[in-house]
Amino acid sequence: MSKLNHTSPKITPFLWFDNDAEDAMNFYTSVFKNSSVDSINRIGKGGHLPEGSVMICSFTLEGQKFMALNAGPHFKFNEAVSFYVSCDSQEEVDYYWNKLTADGGAESQCGWLKDKFGLSWQIIPTALPELMSDPDLEKGGRVMQAMMGIRKIEIEELQEAYDG
Repeated sequence: MSKLNHTSPKITPFLWFDNDAEDAMNFYTSVFKNSSVDSINRIGKGGHLPEGSVMICSFTLEGQKFMALNAGPHFKFNEAVSFYVSCDSQEEVDYYWNKLTADGGAESQCGWLKDKFGLSWQIIPTALPELMSDPDLEKGGRVMQAMMGIRKIEIEELQEAYDG
């Protein structure tokens, strides 16, 4: 049995896809600027997918390693697990929101969305936890109320609520 590379992270998200792990990997590595395709393992004869199809692939997004598996329709993603993307500006929020909801993704509320593969993401500006954690509970409460009423987080709306 081979050992993992000593530089491999201890914990890696492992994503189960029906048959589009390679498409998902290519999509995610196109969305996140600091990304790479790390490995692709294709299957031979006798698998549940056509010969040459991807069985397992690995990729890195913004320093976080992921693995993806094509294993059939047995399991689907749900909101119990999501990936939190911390954004420094409204432009960054808009970029990730637009990219991840494109081509069949779906908006939710409070900065949550599902991409076209059904994976849940939280696109959150760094301003949100800063404004919500103000010692003035009234200010934080107004920010929370504003957030509850919007889909994509708009920093200006949060700031207006904070300011009262």
